[in-house]
Amino acid sequence: MKTKFSQFTLLFMLLTATAFAQQTTGRRSDVFAPDHQAIRGYDPVAYFSENKPVKGNPDFTYQWQDVTWSFANQANLDAFKANPAKYAPQYGGYCAYGLSEGHKSPTDPDAFTIVDDKLYLNYNPKVKSLWTKDRNDRIKKADANWPALKDTKAE
Repeated sequence: MKTKFSQFTLLFMLLTATAFAQQTTGRRSDVFAPDHQAIRGYDPVAYFSENKPVKGNPDFTYQWQDVTWSFANQANLDAFKANPAKYAPQYGGYCAYGLSEGHKSPTDPDAFTIVDDKLYLNYNPKVKSLWTKDRNDRIKKADANWPALKDTKAE
């Protein structure tokens, strides 16, 4: 009887730990956030105000969509707080080209484009150049694919 109890206890603990791990690590697959940092710690507002990627300062952070967003200064943090959807990258910061091809891929903060006041990120500069060649069609395809891919695991 003691062996069955121990086996049951061990199985229960294993299943509970697995469920907990899935809950905490895979909770927000719709936002690309390595180490729980959106855009790898870069300031989303700076893409619009400075037209370049700027690393955020750990003194200026904000929790939104269960991840940490970093900012270069208080003004950028305040702007983001007032309207996060305006500054957050499209597709949760996943690669715009990859989404147009039907899959989620990580991104490089340097491979960015702003189109119609929306921030798009890509896997790397080479992929960005491919995406740029047929940008409008790629955006339409990515927009169509995003709802189905939003909660799937990234490659």
